[in-house]
Amino acid sequence: MTTTDVLTVDQVIDRMRDLAVRLPPGDGVEVFNSMYLTVTELVRDRLAASYFDDPAGVARLDAVFAARFLDAVDTADSGCVPKACWRPLFELRGHPGVHPIQFALAGMNTHIEHDLPLSVLDCCQALGLEPGQAEADYHRINDLLAQAESRIREELLPGPEALRIADPLLHVIGVWSIDRAREAAWASVLGLWELRRAPLAYEAVTRALSGSVGMVSRALLTPLN
Repeated sequence: MTTTDVLTVDQVIDRMRDLAVRLPPGDGVEVFNSMYLTVTELVRDRLAASYFDDPAGVARLDAVFAARFLDAVDTADSGCVPKACWRPLFELRGHPGVHPIQFALAGMNTHIEHDLPLSVLDCCQALGLEPGQAEADYHRINDLLAQAESRIREELLPGPEALRIADPLLHVIGVWSIDRAREAAWASVLGLWELRRAPLAYEAVTRALSGSVGMVSRALLTPLN
């Protein structure tokens, strides 16, 4: 990816706002887009607030990160099949048996466990950084994602009076944890960084990562009726 390929954070927000208007209510991609728009706006607001050690680097990472989701949208809009990691969300986006919170968590699973480590690597290589130099800001971005995930659970999950401990929805969403996803994503950053000079191994591992992340997203999107 070259510098000219990278959108600004404001351009990313404009794209997401356009999606919010264009996609119908209840569309699974729009459920995730709405949550992700909130996160991106939080990042933008903190870029000028001394929240990050390297605001310029974070701005680039945020835009490169978002571009992977927007590329999946563009791929689906063109009639092509998105990567394996994104495929379940786009295939099941209109299924009436999938609860909105499942769409949100499936999107987060794909974006954090697949797109985030690859975006960190792209930015480290472009900016001449080691992953350790970006780790503090990486965790700060993840903290914003965690805030959004907590808010989404509060907004979309039915109240306790509507759920029982054995409710299938609780069982499905209980298989995913944002803390475990963040740990796995950073482990992928470190592992793939070591493989950056072995292109065949790097490609094989990233392809396998896309497939395994897609399987978890598909499990999260299990129709409940």
